[in-house]
Amino acid sequence: MIKTDSHLHSSFSSDSETPMEEIVKAAIHLGLTSICMTDHYDMDFPVTKEGVDFWLDTEPYLKEIKRLKNDYDGQIEILSGVELGIMPSLKDKLPAYLTKYDGCFDFIIGSTHVVDNLDPYEPPFYGQYKDERDGMHRYFEANLENLRTFSDIDTFGHLDYVVRYAPHKDTFYVPSDYFDLIDLFLMELIKTDTALEFNTAGLKYGMKQANPHIDILKRYKELGGELLTIGSDGHKPEHIAWDFKKGEELLKEAGFSYYTFYRKRHPDMIRL
Repeated sequence: MIKTDSHLHSSFSSDSETPMEEIVKAAIHLGLTSICMTDHYDMDFPVTKEGVDFWLDTEPYLKEIKRLKNDYDGQIEILSGVELGIMPSLKDKLPAYLTKYDGCFDFIIGSTHVVDNLDPYEPPFYGQYKDERDGMHRYFEANLENLRTFSDIDTFGHLDYVVRYAPHKDTFYVPSDYFDLIDLFLMELIKTDTALEFNTAGLKYGMKQANPHIDILKRYKELGGELLTIGSDGHKPEHIAWDFKKGEELLKEAGFSYYTFYRKRHPDMIRL
């Protein structure tokens, strides 16, 4: 069983109401050995009508992680991470942020949440396209733009996040339709020694596959990719380690026998 979860959110993320300590207690109950908190920080996020802004109050956040590390020492390993939203407009702000907090994070996820000032989670994103496949194509273009803008990350999160919120979810999603872009993206990951995230939240959202689809995992492996992190993208205690059993099966089917867990931004390989 996979005993680590590298993608978790607490009430420090504006899309979660769960106190961080509840995440820790649930992880211990599940028998996990290590977790990494990765609350959202999306600078310049277009604030939603519900007031979601994905701003992270970093210093209290790090202070709470430190407290819990001390309080639960010997019961579970708690690491500090952050999920940074990447956009081309942030090419100067993101390095400045990491310089300010140099040495504070064990693990950094980079993700695409906003494309052309719209989050695919919001209906207007797909509403601007006649065909949902055009929206997916634009998203994969943005992933490549973002990685080329800022690559000081440890893993790239939920590569095909856009599919979760498509009008028909993954009913008509064929990853090979986008391999012209995805191959370039995966090769960029490999060139920069950046991991690919395997995110099981897609299964939670009713998809047949996790994020990314197994065809992308296989393609990553074919191209020489080895660094692969695993996270549930959990925002509630019941989401932690979501369907990790099926996730492990999918990873083995894709040809992986190891996954990657980061401490102090250094990758350790763990056998599946």
